[in-house]
Amino acid sequence: MSRIWKRLSAFLLLAVLSLVTLTGCHGSKGQSTFEIPGEFDASKKYEITFWAKNDTNKTQTKIYEKAIADFEALYPNITVNLRLYTDYGKIYNDVITNIATNTTPNVCITYPDHIATYLTGEGSVVPLDSLFADEKYGFGGSELAFDSPKQEEIIPQFLEECRLGGHFYAIPFMRSTEACYVNKTYVEALGYTLPETLTWDFIWEVSEAAMAKDAEDNFLINGQKTMIPFIYKSTDNMMIQMLRQKGAGYSDDSGEIQIFNDTTRELLYTIAEHAKSGAFSTFKISSYPANFLNAGQCIFAVDSTAGATWMGTDAPLSDISEDKLVEFETAVMPVPQFDTENPQMISQGPSVCVFNKEDSQEVLASWLFAQYLLTDEVQTAYSETEGYVPVTAKAQNTPEYQDYLSRCGEDNTTHYEVKIKASKLLLDNTDHTFVTPVFNGSASLRDAAGQMIENVTKSVRRKQEINDEYIETLYADVTSLYRLDQNSGQDALSSGSKADLGELPRTAVLLLASLAGAWILILLYLIFSAAKKKKRQ
Repeated sequence: MSRIWKRLSAFLLLAVLSLVTLTGCHGSKGQSTFEIPGEFDASKKYEITFWAKNDTNKTQTKIYEKAIADFEALYPNITVNLRLYTDYGKIYNDVITNIATNTTPNVCITYPDHIATYLTGEGSVVPLDSLFADEKYGFGGSELAFDSPKQEEIIPQFLEECRLGGHFYAIPFMRSTEACYVNKTYVEALGYTLPETLTWDFIWEVSEAAMAKDAEDNFLINGQKTMIPFIYKSTDNMMIQMLRQKGAGYSDDSGEIQIFNDTTRELLYTIAEHAKSGAFSTFKISSYPANFLNAGQCIFAVDSTAGATWMGTDAPLSDISEDKLVEFETAVMPVPQFDTENPQMISQGPSVCVFNKEDSQEVLASWLFAQYLLTDEVQTAYSETEGYVPVTAKAQNTPEYQDYLSRCGEDNTTHYEVKIKASKLLLDNTDHTFVTPVFNGSASLRDAAGQMIENVTKSVRRKQEINDEYIETLYADVTSLYRLDQNSGQDALSSGSKADLGELPRTAVLLLASLAGAWILILLYLIFSAAKKKKRQ
């Protein structure tokens, strides 16, 4: 028995030491602070990885590939390896998993809420303030091999989104907002005229009117068995924007969670009322708004302006068969408002961060590539693929981009009318956009905001009564599910060391469980040995 325990303890000690060594040698914590080299060493070869996202859009992939090829031609000593994802969530999960082993990419498409989590690995993400201002390699730097925008040429609202706790940890890549894609033909057939600015009251009224049926249970407006007048893609944005428009609490910059208020309760009651009639649904419950819109089964479809090429009878990326398409006129409008004199809409879209590495020259090479993504050619080309807008005034004002906008509706591909109208919507309303605070728990709070709408919509479909007791239980459930009680009132990111831990990666959970298990077994062995020794004495 003694031999078995000795072998077991030796094995466990070895396992623990291996795990500790793994986390100690390869973990992000303790990563040296990045310092800008005096000169970029062009004699040395660098291989950097770039994790990017596209929507299975081959045109976007080609733009990434061309940008990489053009950059490598300017910097022959830098090789950029592209890894594509179809979902930002998958990039996020892979990054936080790889932080533990220091195998993060060099450059990554991301969102500020995600960066807050990346920052839990101390030193993992490079603060960019000094790089922005560097005379040689910063924005508009003298030693750059390409025409970089100056910092003041980046749209201020878009750049500010990349500031966390007083430091810039990313640069904006593309920006979008949400739009309401409207079947104008059906609205007018119901006897309504689209207002200059959509209101929530108008949306609800028209949606309920569209629920009328004939004697054979077909909807009068489309003659079909299916009609969901109002479908919202991102319910977290829906709740966030409604609260913002109402001037009600969501959260503040210090991380205090304010969402569980009377205004939220009133909004949920209203949503429940229209979900009960069948006039409202969500993407998670029913599927893509565009598919229903294009089939004449939806009147108001809210989705990102970046999804414009899926919307409308002639949409180049429509996902439904031609025999299901219905002819209608598509209007592209800002999301509905409570106060038409003070419109509020969310600003969103991908940013780019740079990860720290042991070799400062490698980090500088990564920064050069990230900055290259802001050049006019890349910005213009990518913005033309969807309803995105370039993030620099420099690119927005180029003759090439202005020509693109002026050719709205010229064809149903590059100059697809709905797509360009979606871009113009954001260009015309940039001053009306806002972003939510990024703090320890902001990603969880965003998920909770949408979950409340999803739960209420599902509940009324299941014939549950939505009352004050239900709402209180809902508040408690989402607080527990997203651990908001652990985040409420905590300080916002102040030095880049705090972030939203969210759900730990599976590899991290296994690692911690292995360590705990190993130490428990060792402790049991020591207790057993001591007891046995005492018995002999």
